[in-house]
Amino acid sequence: MNIFSKRLNRLPPYMFGKLKQITHERRQQGVDIIDLGMGNPNQPTPQPIIDKLTEAAQEMRNHCYSASRGIYNLRREVSWHYERRFGVNIDPNEEAIAVIGTKEGLGHLALAMIDEGDLAMVPNPTFPIHTYSV
Repeated sequence: MNIFSKRLNRLPPYMFGKLKQITHERRQQGVDIIDLGMGNPNQPTPQPIIDKLTEAAQEMRNHCYSASRGIYNLRREVSWHYERRFGVNIDPNEEAIAVIGTKEGLGHLALAMIDEGDLAMVPNPTFPIHTYSV
């Protein structure tokens, strides 16, 4: 008996999970591998960052969910960055949003913008959520 939805069963294997498995197997065989796969740090987090995170965790205002569009100051800074770096003006209230990560953000963007029957191009390789969102 399959307890998962048909939707979930259509998802392909997770590419980065497979690469991590292959990397682990090769290292077990003694192969020296430089892993550029998932961007996981291989050095400790600098102490000033840990200290700032610890300080922020002590503030009660950080013990709740942020606004659904993200913290205004973050959206404002992103907008300023785009203006300085690319010469593009972005309204932080209407055109900027904070997301958990790019996979989640792009997956939800596709769900919000593409209707059934619309044509969409998805690169390959890609994250499974991007293909599935289309």
